[in-house]
Amino acid sequence: MDKCSFCGRERKDTNLLIAGISGHICDSCIEQANTILDEEFKKKNSFDLGDIKLLKPAEIKEFLDLYVIGQDEAKKFLAVAVYNHYKRLMQVTEDDDVEIEKSNILLVGETGTGKTLLARTIAKMLHIPFTIVDATILTEAGYVGEDIESILTRLLQAADYNIEAAEKGIVFIDEIDKIARKSDNPSITRDVSGEGVQQGLLKLLEGAVVNVPPQGGRKHPEQKMIPVNTKNILFVAGGAFDGIERKIAQRLNTKVVGYHASKNKDRIDTTNLLQYIAPQDLKLFGLIPEIIGRLPVLTYLHPLTRETLRRILTEPKNAIIKQYKKLFSIDEIELNFEDSVLEYIVDKAVEFKLGARGIRSICETIMIDTMFEAPSKNRKEITIRLGFAKEKIEKANLARLKAS
Repeated sequence: MDKCSFCGRERKDTNLLIAGISGHICDSCIEQANTILDEEFKKKNSFDLGDIKLLKPAEIKEFLDLYVIGQDEAKKFLAVAVYNHYKRLMQVTEDDDVEIEKSNILLVGETGTGKTLLARTIAKMLHIPFTIVDATILTEAGYVGEDIESILTRLLQAADYNIEAAEKGIVFIDEIDKIARKSDNPSITRDVSGEGVQQGLLKLLEGAVVNVPPQGGRKHPEQKMIPVNTKNILFVAGGAFDGIERKIAQRLNTKVVGYHASKNKDRIDTTNLLQYIAPQDLKLFGLIPEIIGRLPVLTYLHPLTRETLRRILTEPKNAIIKQYKKLFSIDEIELNFEDSVLEYIVDKAVEFKLGARGIRSICETIMIDTMFEAPSKNRKEITIRLGFAKEKIEKANLARLKAS
């Protein structure tokens, strides 16, 4: 009688029994063997710092240039931070006992200037675990929302639960300005999604052994925890800090006393006050001093000019126009845009002050009907003209864009 050569089950006790040259194997043993293979491959493919080809800061910036237009200052800060992070992880203990400390980074910039894009682009080239988390969902432990430890759960998942690799990873905390202290005045109610989260982040940023729930979610006493040491995890935070320009302007004006000081005031670029940002401005905005101290590298992203927006539209590897052309080419349709249409899209993006993110919204408004109708028609070439683009924009309700 036919039976599995591995577990001994007879054919009637299996869903499937596959015959070989001199034996059989059942479906249950195949599944178990597949699980074993997956585990073995995970071990082989785990993050190994010995296999890393250490890119120089200039090479890291060159890679960022392929996807992100402009923002050279922020790129340099990121490239140096990532390079130093690699070197720190590879550091061999020497007799001089000099220990290199990590330098967590804070990126400040208006919405749509490329903070998250920079982080995602860095993730493309990294050989260590990398994750992006949103600070807006975090609350103090015990309240509705996600615990601070969920940040490390995401990193563990990115590292395939390889704890050693996760402890050498990089975390990008997006929208960190949304956890700013709501008010300087003491309140009878707790600020559980503002200052409370900042207090919880302190131990992660500084370096501590944190007990992390492996699957995320709420913690409970019976749950098995995974200890993760954050000492070698690099944290990069980003936020728009909407309205912080007023704090910067107030600080700069307090120094304007006398004739020579007024001359210095004239040299201040009032159109881009973010370039003068300092830690005291972040404190006035609502970040607690302890958090600011644990994010020692502070840099900013320039507001996008019209010229930069025009380049963003067509130049990067994943430029929005290239994406549309690729989508239509899958249906064997050649898509073209008149130059005047591209200029019109940029003009609207500048008008609505939405940054690079606004370009996508405007393009979708222009292209939605064409994308709906084109696959059903046998056209091999489509050209988007200025009159067509203006008609679509004027018909659409763009009040929501102006308000956002």
